[in-house]
Amino acid sequence: MISRGYQDSDQERFVPEDRSGSIKRGEFARDRARVLHSSALRRLGAKTQVLSPSNGDFARTRLTHSLEVAQVGREMAQELGIDPDVVDTACLAHDLGHPPFGHNGEAALNEWSKEFGGFEGNAQTLRLLSRIEPKVFDANGKSRGLNLTRAVLDASCKYPWARESGQAETGGDYSVKFGYYQDDKDVFEFLRSGATPMRKCIEAEVMDFADDVAYSVHDFEDAIVSGYVNLAEINSASSDSGLLQKISEWDGSELTISDFEQALARLRSNSYWLSSHSGEMKDQATLKNLTSALIGSFVRRTTDQTELANASEHLVRYQGALVVPTEVRAEIAVLKGIVSAYLMSDEKRQPYYLWQRAILSELADALLAGNGKHLDTYCASAWQEATTDEQKHRVIVDQVASLTDVSALSLHHELVNK
Repeated sequence: MISRGYQDSDQERFVPEDRSGSIKRGEFARDRARVLHSSALRRLGAKTQVLSPSNGDFARTRLTHSLEVAQVGREMAQELGIDPDVVDTACLAHDLGHPPFGHNGEAALNEWSKEFGGFEGNAQTLRLLSRIEPKVFDANGKSRGLNLTRAVLDASCKYPWARESGQAETGGDYSVKFGYYQDDKDVFEFLRSGATPMRKCIEAEVMDFADDVAYSVHDFEDAIVSGYVNLAEINSASSDSGLLQKISEWDGSELTISDFEQALARLRSNSYWLSSHSGEMKDQATLKNLTSALIGSFVRRTTDQTELANASEHLVRYQGALVVPTEVRAEIAVLKGIVSAYLMSDEKRQPYYLWQRAILSELADALLAGNGKHLDTYCASAWQEATTDEQKHRVIVDQVASLTDVSALSLHHELVNK
């Protein structure tokens, strides 16, 4: 059974498959099950979102973040008439390619491999879905990963272009964003068949927005509970000028200081906005209600605007586009900017971030020098087939990116701190 508005071509897989099993379900539901049961998804439970999993039991990991993104994305898809399994699967998969230590680890691997194709989390996600996570092999015996449908692979692609066509993204991370590495070009061309160049399908737009919503609200919540955000300061008008300037510098988009000022005022007017957080149950409940109210507000205003702006009966794939109101974008940016100002941009934490980047760079150097030793099954096989420096560096990047925070530290201790 195919959902309304989708074509047979949307369900095609890079390697054609015969249906098996007694459960009657759609191809997109099969894709969701494949991602849900993957080892890559499980590993996200031990990878940093913003705060390290070792910081305590409350803060999100990459796995809990991905589950929350999927919940937001699925409900938006249902509201907009998009197949919920396509969006849900893309949301679950969107961070599979991220390395240890969050975006900090991504920056380290990108720097280490900049002369050999670089590193980008979304490009690594495609690589993982289409070759590293073992399930389907083609006629030549080459792993094709989970072999997901065209629609789902396209929905998981945040940046549908090559590295040379990429631009630096705003939001504190000014590295170039792109969706695939050159040796994954065949799969990228498959998933983009019939698509408008450089344009994301609406399912990918929903996934990306759901990620922004969950990221902004939940990281703000985690930072408050962990004591990093000074609530007295962000509620004091005397601190507004400095805070808004930091938010503007971090965001880097076309939004203005005035946009942020008005957004902060709207956020403060929320009935659940906190003036302090003592850790008592009443404060915990208020904070939880704030996160619910903010998510609901962001999603409702965006789905309403999207439905008004699109005339198509079916918004699926390239028949519609997500419309995020400027006010919503500004409020999300303010929440992200607050976390950045008090956590990621905090001078006191910079030595910690430098240490994390050094760990991954030293580990990558040691693995490269090991000439094929200490690699997992996939990477050991890929190393045997590698004939160029670029291919060998890519194998090492694949290996380091697959590690959890703990396993990266453990392997670094074994190979570097002997």
